[in-house]
Amino acid sequence: MAGALTDLRALIRDVPDFPKPGIVFKDVSPLLAHPQALADAVEGLAERASGMRVDCVLAAEARGFLLGPALALRLGAGFLLARKPGRLPARTIAAEYALEYGSDALELHADAVPSGARVLVHDDLLATGGTAGALCELVDRAGGEVVGCSFLVELAFLGGRARLAPHTTHSLLRYDS
Repeated sequence: MAGALTDLRALIRDVPDFPKPGIVFKDVSPLLAHPQALADAVEGLAERASGMRVDCVLAAEARGFLLGPALALRLGAGFLLARKPGRLPARTIAAEYALEYGSDALELHADAVPSGARVLVHDDLLATGGTAGALCELVDRAGGEVVGCSFLVELAFLGGRARLAPHTTHSLLRYDS
């Protein structure tokens, strides 16, 4: 897998000053467009989650939806959707959170998580931990158990991993600066 990690990193594009000045956006689009890199990414994420006995993968709209369903399929688990407010048709629960460049909220169907389900929280990128923290809160409130948090990319210098403690957290690619 070491070779695949090098290839994956080469396919992450830096976009300076997006979505606002001072932010360097990690664009995963080139990785997703490369079939072998996409397969390697899903396999690498699944390897890190093996042994967790995951019942469901929960990901946030919209970028968490990119690899979340494939990861769930690879783990033999279901996939759960957390969406922006007002986009889910049935009764929901919500969690607000801060982003590195603003604030937002996510909703989950109130009955989406089976009682006691073992849930892997997934997103494409871990920055400050706001989005993943909100997902963990939703799982807890819905009666599930967060068994871990999974990310394609981690911006370690922003400290998001510490915010998710005590949950097991793994990322495929880590950027220290």
